[in-house]
Amino acid sequence: MIGRLDQMPRVETTEAPTPMEALDRLSAANTGARLWAKRDDVQGLAFGGNKVRQLEYYFGEAQAQGADTLLITGAVQSNFCRLAAAFAAKLGMACHIQHEARVATNDPLYHSSGNVLVERMLGARLHTFNTGEDEQAADASLEAIADSLRAKGATPYVIHLAPGHTPLGALGYIHAADEVLAWSAASGTSFDHVAIPSGSGATHAGFLFGMRALGSDIPITGICVRREAGLQKPRIEGRCQEIADLLGVPNPVRPDDVVINDRFLGPGYGKLNLPTERAISLAARTEALMLDPTYTGKAMAGALAIAGNRPEGENVLWFHTGGTPGIFAYGNAMEGMLSA
Repeated sequence: MIGRLDQMPRVETTEAPTPMEALDRLSAANTGARLWAKRDDVQGLAFGGNKVRQLEYYFGEAQAQGADTLLITGAVQSNFCRLAAAFAAKLGMACHIQHEARVATNDPLYHSSGNVLVERMLGARLHTFNTGEDEQAADASLEAIADSLRAKGATPYVIHLAPGHTPLGALGYIHAADEVLAWSAASGTSFDHVAIPSGSGATHAGFLFGMRALGSDIPITGICVRREAGLQKPRIEGRCQEIADLLGVPNPVRPDDVVINDRFLGPGYGKLNLPTERAISLAARTEALMLDPTYTGKAMAGALAIAGNRPEGENVLWFHTGGTPGIFAYGNAMEGMLSA
């Protein structure tokens, strides 16, 4: 593989390679290039999703350190937190989840259903952090919880949120890049563009790094789901350099490789907009694909725009990163869309 990648501790859970699916009815409804999906949503662990690949490396290091407790921070409806709880349950570890107040809503479904319900079913201990946009403070709060657990005899492992920490999760998407290129070679289907959600940056940066390190120059656009392009681009650039440093290889990603689209972000993280509603509805009614408002719905809105601006005969790949439980937390918010 690449550099020291094969030497990194890993708990292999991903059902790889995940399927590649042509979305022909959706493509016909959209016009333009043919859309394809990389189905990372179909993995078996607790509703699956992209975070399964990322957590393999975090839990690999946690086990190597002898940890018995996992701590993670994220939004109330974080898929990362839900899957961390699932991994911990599978491996017999305790799990503490810190929910950040990123989305201003009093909707009881948002605070009790979806990923929150699954986390409780998995036995995670839930904490609250009443700030939504301060990653350093969220990490500091998580470390304080870890300190209290150490004082009680636990051996905690913390998955940090802010940049500056080892980007272990991004390594999982180097494998995804390898899968895409292997499938393309075997099938004879080449891709002209890739659309991928861009939030924490691990999925986007890992896949981009993997593609460039493996010799592919296919354009890759990160669709913003968390922050505007001006903030996201340097974040992805920094992540790619951190991956290179971790693996002990030159960074194959150039600044102009990092393409960011924030047209579908507004009015902000975890909030619906009309293009996202259209993407969710269209994907469900043409392909029976279930998309959530926070991540996959916005990424699909971006993919539809990219495909719509490219000619027939080209192929655009979109990553389905999961998030199915989150749909139920947004039932009230989506009622207008469903009625229409």
